[in-house]
Amino acid sequence: MSGLLALLDDVAALAKLAATQLDDVATQAAKASTKAAGVAIDDSAVTPKYVVGLPAAREIPIVAKIARGSLFNKLVILLPAALVLNAFAPWALTPLLMIGGAYLCFEGAEKVWHALHPAKSHAIKPDTLDAVHLEKQRVAGAIKTDFILSAEIMTIALANIDGGTQTWKMAIILALVALGITIGVYGTVALLVKADDFGLKLSQIGRLEATRTFGRGIVKWMPWVMTTISILGTAAMLWVGGSIIVHGLEHFGLTGIDHLIHDIAAGAQKIPGIGDITGWLTQATLDGIFGLIVGLALIPVAHAVINPLIEMVKGKSEAPAEH
Repeated sequence: MSGLLALLDDVAALAKLAATQLDDVATQAAKASTKAAGVAIDDSAVTPKYVVGLPAAREIPIVAKIARGSLFNKLVILLPAALVLNAFAPWALTPLLMIGGAYLCFEGAEKVWHALHPAKSHAIKPDTLDAVHLEKQRVAGAIKTDFILSAEIMTIALANIDGGTQTWKMAIILALVALGITIGVYGTVALLVKADDFGLKLSQIGRLEATRTFGRGIVKWMPWVMTTISILGTAAMLWVGGSIIVHGLEHFGLTGIDHLIHDIAAGAQKIPGIGDITGWLTQATLDGIFGLIVGLALIPVAHAVINPLIEMVKGKSEAPAEH
């Protein structure tokens, strides 16, 4: 009898340990996902453009294809790469984060620049492909863009996992972050791209005038909603990118900018009643302004140096082999 009780005691202890481990995994996954939320917002803002101009019946299947590609990016390519990086080159995490942050700043600043100088923006050439090839092209382009954003999400998540976490637990945390953010992003995108169709249908078949009015309201306001999401996505890119670079500079001993932003935010935090909100907003705004400055500085570098190099490499890789 005492042996049975001892066994039950051991089982209870193991169950308690497993519950503690699962609770730790869930807590760290939630924390890492929150830190990567800024990039996820931008992902939600960017993706709907890839279904513009395609048949309404193909919108959800296209979003599903992009979501599957996003999961493949995160789980099959980026998660193992993150574990290898953490095991063999943890020193590279901060530089990689800063490179990703610089990319976010560049993307955000370029959107701001094009919004302020629409005449100087490159005109988008009309698509001349048939629907099938256009869909393949759009999906491929969306998955490539997602890869960059997913790499930043996974790197941010990895950076926010507690030091000393076991590899198997780290893999589960990253997988949960990947799954949760992908479902959240592409579930939101699916709702956004079908909202106007839902509103139109509601305005046509609604039994009550209030229902039909609500449907017409959805159709009317969806362009504004999409514009607002795009603005929030751009702001999130600049905020997240600027914050990553500021903290990266601090990591390398360049603390001046971080201390300045922290001191100003600390002053705003002293406002009675709303100090926490004003402090956070001030910090995020200053990080975003710094990100915008960095991004604007990178625009001429990207167009004068990086883009020509990419085109040159692409040209060489696509050149027919000589016989």
